[in-house]
Amino acid sequence: MNNKTDVWQGTLALMVLKTIEILGPLHGYGIARRIEQTSGNRLALNYGTLYPALLKLEQEGAIEAEWGVSDNNRKAKFYKLTRAGRKQLEREARNWEQATEILACFLAPENDIV
Repeated sequence: MNNKTDVWQGTLALMVLKTIEILGPLHGYGIARRIEQTSGNRLALNYGTLYPALLKLEQEGAIEAEWGVSDNNRKAKFYKLTRAGRKQLEREARNWEQATEILACFLAPENDIV
């Protein structure tokens, strides 16, 4: 039985940007593995989801891609954060923190809404 869950809508860009910020330039496979590892292998990251997200972030100017060679001597695209990507990461992290605070109000019975 597979206990992995899919990546939540609207969180993948944040996870990708944060992963690149922490580890520096990485190829798509490395980003996917790190996200799964960071989640304690509770998230299932499918490449049909990751690569369109990387393309979108690249088109938005949040990341830049450059061809290089992976650890196993394969040609791979390495992604790095741009200045705009750092700003986007800060903005998305703030938005996520605010959203979780709002949800906590609904989930905590001692915080009844008046």
